[in-house]
Amino acid sequence: MFPGPGFRLGGAPRRVHGDLVAGMSAFDTPAISDQLNRLYTMSSAIRPMTDSKRLAGPACTVKVFPGDNLMVHKALDIAQPGDVVVVDASSSTMTAVLGDLVATKARHRSLAGFVVDGLVRDLPGIRALGDFPVFARGTTPIGPLHRGPGEINGAVSVGGIVVHAGDLVVADANGVVVVPHGDVVEILGRLRDRAVEESDYVAAVAMGNFSNSWVDEVLSEAGVTPKNGNADLNAE
Repeated sequence: MFPGPGFRLGGAPRRVHGDLVAGMSAFDTPAISDQLNRLYTMSSAIRPMTDSKRLAGPACTVKVFPGDNLMVHKALDIAQPGDVVVVDASSSTMTAVLGDLVATKARHRSLAGFVVDGLVRDLPGIRALGDFPVFARGTTPIGPLHRGPGEINGAVSVGGIVVHAGDLVVADANGVVVVPHGDVVEILGRLRDRAVEESDYVAAVAMGNFSNSWVDEVLSEAGVTPKNGNADLNAE
């Protein structure tokens, strides 16, 4: 193996303040995705493997050679409490990237969880941890090798999204979104403003009091004459 690109450890990333992480955690991923113009959401193939499905924290990124997880083990020494370890395994189905022992060690280090573009194993043992979320493409009983190469805290591609160390990762039952580090404050502000604007509308819809007149406006702008057989039901 040769040092340098493909086999190196990056420096400490910029970290999102804990208050911002907590603030973003109050919103579900669809709302966050909307404010990101639907561009920073990972493939739906990366899904929760555990009963614990809420995850938020700064990314500690790991790139591994398919079939190997040496740098996943090293990431346990580099990631900070509250970090989400985001693993780029090139969507490989050769072997698992981690199992119950790695997950248990990560939980003891107070890491927030894992997002893996690849497979995991020992799922019953991981689930037995109870409150440690792991997102991945699936499972396999085949274990990884431990020889490298790999990188930590470099740019990775996970679920079709480029993730940089320090970006904010938020995941839930809907999927995984990534908020670029420099945009966290702005996106959180938009989410809070939007929540206030939508509260009355959401309450009205819950009572069945809504109008689809906006649909007719869009159709009219497109040159389509709206036809509505249930106009009396469209009360404001």
